[in-house]
Amino acid sequence: MEAEEEQRTPLLPQHSHRCLSHCTGSFRLKTSLSSELSGAVGDLGTFIPIVLALTLVNHLDLGTTLIFTGLYNIATGYLFGVPMPVQPMKSIAAVAIAEGPNPLTVAQIAAAGISTAAVLLLLGVTGLMAVFYRLIPLPVVRGIQLAQGLSFAFSAVKYIRFSQNVSTGKSESPRPFLGLDGLLLALFSLCFIILVTGSGSGSGSGCCNGPSTSSNRTNNSESGHEDRKTRPRIPAALIIFFIGIALCFIRNPAIVKNLKFGPSRISLLAISMEDWKVGFLRAAIPQIPLSILNSVIAVCKLSTDLFPESGAHVSATTVSVSVGAMNLIGCWFGAMPVCHGAGGLAGQYRFGARSGFAVLALGLVKLVLGLVLGNSFKEIIGEFPTGVLGVLLLFSGIELAMASRDMNTKEESFVMLVCAAVSLTGSSAALGFGCGLLLFGLLRAREVDWVGPVRRRGWFGKSLGEDSAQAE
Repeated sequence: MEAEEEQRTPLLPQHSHRCLSHCTGSFRLKTSLSSELSGAVGDLGTFIPIVLALTLVNHLDLGTTLIFTGLYNIATGYLFGVPMPVQPMKSIAAVAIAEGPNPLTVAQIAAAGISTAAVLLLLGVTGLMAVFYRLIPLPVVRGIQLAQGLSFAFSAVKYIRFSQNVSTGKSESPRPFLGLDGLLLALFSLCFIILVTGSGSGSGSGCCNGPSTSSNRTNNSESGHEDRKTRPRIPAALIIFFIGIALCFIRNPAIVKNLKFGPSRISLLAISMEDWKVGFLRAAIPQIPLSILNSVIAVCKLSTDLFPESGAHVSATTVSVSVGAMNLIGCWFGAMPVCHGAGGLAGQYRFGARSGFAVLALGLVKLVLGLVLGNSFKEIIGEFPTGVLGVLLLFSGIELAMASRDMNTKEESFVMLVCAAVSLTGSSAALGFGCGLLLFGLLRAREVDWVGPVRRRGWFGKSLGEDSAQAE
């Protein structure tokens, strides 16, 4: 018995050591603390408007969503070791908000999220998602990324130029030049971020720099080294975000009186058969192809581009299973359906996030806000300047779109641009994806020598040499 105990006891320290080692590697700072914290708020340009609209229109409980998304952030930071974002499922949110006078209920939103999660989990555990990832041509993936990035950028420009009705998600009158949410504030935020961060941190280690010679790589490395030495690491996005939070209380000091301390009451949802039917048909069906393409395929490719050393952790299988598991747990309690978006990853990278520590910090803040303020936190973010959110969203979109600049041939660029154009004009990533695959196949078919075998064998199975011999 003592011998058996001596053999078993070392296993626990070994297992604990592996977990601790993985935790240390995932949350270890790969850049300065200020850069990681700045990058943590890089995807809030999409998160805040959507979660606020779902809270106001569909009566989604913000406190529950903050608690679960905070836990998701912490878990994905540990699992992947990169700033893997947790973002709303945009197609479900769009349907829920814009479905006329009868918006989707919380139960129907949850049913859509659970249905989408079940499909992604099935594709992940069976290995089919990894097969899709290997077979889908790169120009088609780049087309989806380009379309999503430009879509974010177009929305961002509307946020900056026009006042927004968050409840309907539509633009209203042109934004006034002055004021606490005026055009001047948005332009100041835009110029400040550009002055501090330039075109991004891609000089030496950016995203998808395309083909380059060794001399170019040396020059890029030297210029990046000089830039890091001469330019202070100012957390631009974090500063702008804190300015926006301060303006919330200046714009409406009465929100302090409306805050209620304590978490929301979390309970299981009762989802009827009608809720399953409505949620699946109206929201899950358009969301499933978008989740496969943007939340798994595109985010895995972008992660490989930005963090090539993390390929073992960020795979199509793990990302697909992660999205499925998150929603199969949280949606039953009324949390917002979420995914891992390529735009969120691009935004967090753009503002300095390089490790799982960024999403760990963001997750802890969400968790604390959800536990302390609960659903009343909507009083604060409801006053957040939308022009500032537009600026953050603009940089996220541009960073994602720039991932498509590594197309080396005219044919690859052709497929990418057609795929992006169809995705944007048709408002459907699935339609653009199908057109991109068809176009890629047609261009590959042109490279096949179809005439050669016919000439060699003749029309009736005889070779030309046999025919000429018989003629003689």
